[in-house]
Amino acid sequence: MSSGSKGSEDHVSKGAAAIATSPSDREVQYSGWVYHLGVNSIGREYFHLRFLCLRGNLVLMYKRDPHDDPGIKPIRKGFVSHSLMIEELGRKEVNSGEFFAIRFYNRLDEMKKGEIACATAGEARKWMEAFDQAKQLAANDILKASHWRKLSIDSELNFEGHRPRVRQYARDLKRLIRIGKGPETLLQKTSELGGHLKADRYLEGEEEDAMEAHKWRCVCTTNGIRVFEEAKDLKSGKDFLLKSVGVIDASVDTVFEVILSLDRHKRYEWDMFTGDLELLESVDGHYDVVYGIYDPKLLTWSSSRKDFVFSRQWFRGQDGEYTILQFPAVHKKQPPRPGYQRINLNPSIWEIRKLKTADSATSKCLVTRILEVHSTIWDRLKKRYTSHFEKTIPYALLCQVGGLREYFVANPSLALDSSSTVEHSNIFYASSTASLEPVDSEINDEFYDAIAFDGPLEDEDSESDDEEFSKAGKVKLKNVSWAIASLALMKSAETGEINELDTTYPPVTINPSQFHGSLLQGKGEADTNCWTKPSEPGFMIRGKSYLKDCSKVPGGDPLLKLLAVDWLSAETSIDKVAHHPNRLVQSEGGKKLPFILVINLEIPAKPFYSLVLYYGAERPINKQSLLGRFVEGSDVFRDSRFKLIPSIVEGYWMVKRAVGTKACLLGKAVTCRYLREDNFLEIDVDIGSSSVARHIMGLVLGYVTGIVVDLAILIEAKEENELPEFILGAVRLNRLRLDSAVPNP
Repeated sequence: MSSGSKGSEDHVSKGAAAIATSPSDREVQYSGWVYHLGVNSIGREYFHLRFLCLRGNLVLMYKRDPHDDPGIKPIRKGFVSHSLMIEELGRKEVNSGEFFAIRFYNRLDEMKKGEIACATAGEARKWMEAFDQAKQLAANDILKASHWRKLSIDSELNFEGHRPRVRQYARDLKRLIRIGKGPETLLQKTSELGGHLKADRYLEGEEEDAMEAHKWRCVCTTNGIRVFEEAKDLKSGKDFLLKSVGVIDASVDTVFEVILSLDRHKRYEWDMFTGDLELLESVDGHYDVVYGIYDPKLLTWSSSRKDFVFSRQWFRGQDGEYTILQFPAVHKKQPPRPGYQRINLNPSIWEIRKLKTADSATSKCLVTRILEVHSTIWDRLKKRYTSHFEKTIPYALLCQVGGLREYFVANPSLALDSSSTVEHSNIFYASSTASLEPVDSEINDEFYDAIAFDGPLEDEDSESDDEEFSKAGKVKLKNVSWAIASLALMKSAETGEINELDTTYPPVTINPSQFHGSLLQGKGEADTNCWTKPSEPGFMIRGKSYLKDCSKVPGGDPLLKLLAVDWLSAETSIDKVAHHPNRLVQSEGGKKLPFILVINLEIPAKPFYSLVLYYGAERPINKQSLLGRFVEGSDVFRDSRFKLIPSIVEGYWMVKRAVGTKACLLGKAVTCRYLREDNFLEIDVDIGSSSVARHIMGLVLGYVTGIVVDLAILIEAKEENELPEFILGAVRLNRLRLDSAVPNP
């Protein structure tokens, strides 16, 4: 560090009264080229190439790179608030090219929203992580502010000078991170593949949080991959699963893009079966329909030309793993063609998961291809394996993993991700004349979220945006008292274990006969359209030593008792169930309980459905415990801790893989609304707020009558004094019928 920088640092520290920063608190600036997507006031879409900077929780958008032109002023600005929601929209066509779009919106005001598009899936992931960090920083600013009642924000930021009231948002920067290579990548019709993906906390591989139902047996190795069969009796059912597994020296983002690419020249290098593909329809960024032709010469036993149509649905989990679901399909744009035999491809799944490596500069991933075959067909193939299996379509599909592996070995430059993160050790300090004290003046009602403005969108290219934004430069922090109280509770917690329920109160006897829901409780596993208690071995949760060795232990019995379950339907989404006079919370028995947790899973469909779970406690909640901090804390804290573990016990294998068995932080995946009153906390989970969640739920509803699913509710433990985790509540749902849902009055 230069002496000038040190002098600036010393001078700044003298005036740091309101917010003290340490080296660990130094902010990171993310920047890179993106497309800004929107619709102007006359309804026309625009796609503007823009340079985006994210400094702390301040977002700046430029026409040109400000590092090359330091005097340039931003054309749009906005602050990321704690209520920002980030949604991955998937692939989107921009300027005749396929890009990956991200949507921002404020969950308190969904009219404030914006979209950007990135060249690759890797870039989109990095921007989502950067905005998530900015959101956490905004939440921390609420907790750290000493004058928390009022906080003033000046919208302007000039790289050549200082602005006094921006100082608290332009604290000393630790490093600059450039996302992507430059505008030339965005201007290409297709994204350039390649890159170097640094290991990060989002892609750390973890063991499953629920027990895996399938057991596998390796039957052969070929082309550097292993082929497995499902270890079960072939006569036990008509569907049988095969999978191939291989390790590929490339990032998960790069492999994902290669698999999804329809570029014929690239597919010819690794895909012996589905090399000729044509896009028929793109439903949205996560779902499309594809037509393909197969050359019969590669399968010597076949002489007729073949074609096929299949749909592809993909999503990325919170751990960074990609899943691509493929189903045979029918499409009106491509009816059966004369001279071709229309075949149905086997239902299949691609799974792409990052592998941990000792060298953080090396990217490796585990690629799995799972497909379904008829048990009698596989039985015949096994008996004549050596002479016939290598000439079958299932074999060609399984060998796609081997083709991918060799493709990246032969093209090592493609294993480098074009969305590589470039770090610059550039320390920036705010001017010494800047004041860190909040200004006591008239304030507006709302936070401004990133790229969310009230002005007309067609004026985006105008430099006058600075003046317009400066009129709304001061904001009011909502529910700050919640946040301060939550912080005080967190600081006062001792390092020893704390009981979640207050043992100073005598327990209340919970009589199950007092509580009834619209969904009946089952008496045995054979019962249908009911709920029961999950069976062993159940769920895996973080153990006492998780922070040291990442070990997980069986969850055991839930802390709260499941009282009843409501299965409801309505023309619109159902919320604030606890206020309804005919529901459990307002019953005589419900009013006598010390605490009730209401989980309302809002399911988007026609009509809307709500699965409402009521959990009761026999004692009041200990306010010093993790559960107490969750119940009484801020929405930001709740969103960062509210966790659900799903497990499909019985059901179609494709649904099992789509739902998964890993824990999901619901507050980060979908919009959650919290209602804390009297003796209850209600959590309304809007599954329809995420396009990916809507697709998965649509798949589940299609097979719901044959599904047995276990759900566990947890509060994620992140500190040593919060471990081990505990299961807050659990339920098993046995083969629900959609028509049994009770209309909500």
